[in-house]
Amino acid sequence: MENQVKHIILFDGVCNLCNGSVQFIIKRDKHSKFRFASLQSEFGQDKLLAFHLDNKDMDSFVYVRDGKVFTKSTAGLMVLKDLGGLWKILYLLIIFPKPLRDWFYNLIAKNRYKMFGKKESCMLPSADLKSRFLG
Repeated sequence: MENQVKHIILFDGVCNLCNGSVQFIIKRDKHSKFRFASLQSEFGQDKLLAFHLDNKDMDSFVYVRDGKVFTKSTAGLMVLKDLGGLWKILYLLIIFPKPLRDWFYNLIAKNRYKMFGKKESCMLPSADLKSRFLG
C-alpha cells in the first residue's frame, strides 16, 4: 500500500497543534487521499532518512506528494492547495519568499509546546481512522 500512497503527511505526534492540524485535514479530506505518520514513528523516521532530512528535527511538518518532499511553510501551503475547496485560496501565500514564510513557521514551531501543549505519547487513531495512518 505504501507505494500507492501519493499524499503522506509527517507530523510531530506529541504536539497538540500538530495533532489538531491532522484532525483538521481529516475532517476536510472528502476523498481520504491523505495518509499520516508521526515523525517519531519508524515509518516517519525512514521517510525522513530517505529524503535526506534530519531525523532528529521534530519541528518540521513534512508533506510527501507523488514522491516529492515539501517541508515547513511550503508543506502546509501545498496541503491546503491539495485539500481543495476554499482552502486552496490560502495557497496564494506562496508568493511570499520562502525565508519569510519559514521565519514565521519556525517562530510557531519553536514555541508550539508552550503555546498549545504536548502529549506524553503519540496519538492513537480511532478504529475508523486507523487505515489513514501509516507505520
